[in-house]
Amino acid sequence: MTTATTPEPATGADPTPRDRGIFSRRFVLVTIGACALVFLGAFESLAVTTIMPLVSGELGGEQLYALAFAGPLAVSVIGMVAAGSVADRLGPVQPLLASVVLFLVGLLLAGTATTMWAVVAGRLVQSLGSGAMTVALYVLVARIYPPALHPRIFAGFAAAWVVPSLIGPFLAGVVAERFSWHWVFLGVVGLVVVATLLLLPALRMLRASATERAERQAAELQSAEDGGEAAAVARTGAELRRLGWAVLVAAAVLAVNLSTEFSGWTAWALPIVGAVVAILALRPLIPLGTLTARRGLPTVILVRGLTSAAFFGAEVYVPYLLTREHGLTPALAGLALTGGAIAWSLSSWLQGRLGDRLSNANAVQIGSSLVTVAVAIALSAALVGLPPVVPIVAWVVSGGGMGLMFPRLSVMTLAYSDERSQGFNSAAMSIGDAIGGALALAATGLAFTALDGSRVFAGLGWIAPGGIAFAGCFAIALVPGVAAVVVARRVSRPAEPGATG
Repeated sequence: MTTATTPEPATGADPTPRDRGIFSRRFVLVTIGACALVFLGAFESLAVTTIMPLVSGELGGEQLYALAFAGPLAVSVIGMVAAGSVADRLGPVQPLLASVVLFLVGLLLAGTATTMWAVVAGRLVQSLGSGAMTVALYVLVARIYPPALHPRIFAGFAAAWVVPSLIGPFLAGVVAERFSWHWVFLGVVGLVVVATLLLLPALRMLRASATERAERQAAELQSAEDGGEAAAVARTGAELRRLGWAVLVAAAVLAVNLSTEFSGWTAWALPIVGAVVAILALRPLIPLGTLTARRGLPTVILVRGLTSAAFFGAEVYVPYLLTREHGLTPALAGLALTGGAIAWSLSSWLQGRLGDRLSNANAVQIGSSLVTVAVAIALSAALVGLPPVVPIVAWVVSGGGMGLMFPRLSVMTLAYSDERSQGFNSAAMSIGDAIGGALALAATGLAFTALDGSRVFAGLGWIAPGGIAFAGCFAIALVPGVAAVVVARRVSRPAEPGATG
């Protein structure tokens, strides 16, 4: 548990008439800087997903394809937990700056890689930064913007996906085809620098309040009649334990992905053991009752994880399906991601405009249903060899579902959190995203390896021979999607914030 602090009067107050928008004079610098980082993450995510089939083919790393996505998601948990702990104590400035540095180093490593393992290593370092960045940005929102503006700034984050979703996948494909995929990573380095320069004025606004927070917490510990030093030691110990659990989660997920490198009993025992260890180690990092779908905050976190598993577990195989089975170029295959990202942004904007006319619970239920239906359509398209327009349209539907529900889940997480638990709960939400997606990608990677080239269903003429491996991946991603629809009804009742277990 973190130490209670007095609320900061400068950041959480209701907006005055001159400060009613996220681009008003009071908030404009923070908004520009935060949205610039979201823009950066969006461009990188869409670009890498588009070019990874080409990268794995050129470097002979097809077996590491799933690891290139699942590994970074798993390792990002370490950054999330560390950033959450630091942000609760000192504010979001320090973890945000550290995350940018790690993100930059990872891009440089991946951009100069000559082997698939080097690409994966760069992606792992990069993910430490992106994980910390996500949590720091959520805490920044909680500390700077009043609750009335939370839906708008989260809609602004989604809108920051519009430009990269329009040009990112196609541009990444063109750069990879005409020049080299290395420049897709190295070109983003420039975006990191620009985004950081835009953010610096906003961070200076927060630095003073962060310093005051640290001094206030230190004074509270010193003025405590008994146990002040013991409380500080206990808090540090709790944070280190959470970091250790995060490392264990990441290691377990990586073990699941690396099981394809083994044979015999190890090949099937390692994924099972790894998945069990990952789930058990996850428990101290999320609110109490998350794994049992307790109403309120625990189910909010659970639904985030389940829908992330369904969406991201399937998304990385959509461009792969289009390039390998339908012969589309990487640039054209990226149109599926473009359509999904645009739909995500537009539906996020729509839910922001609707406000209270669309309840949080209804937005989550509708969104999770759309994602699940889209994955089911992609499964059917791969199984029977439907035209490429079908999975592309399906992914537009899926993006619309994510954009409708994700901002509302973020709003609910902050609404169920007090100042002492904003970092922990924001980290838990991001951890749910990452581990849900990582475990799904690990499972889909194993399925793809096992089914690729299989002739088990060769006698069934209605099944597309080359699509059975992709159909297996989409079938696995469909399972958490269905589970999300089932438990989405339990997000509306508030739970005690900050409980862990």
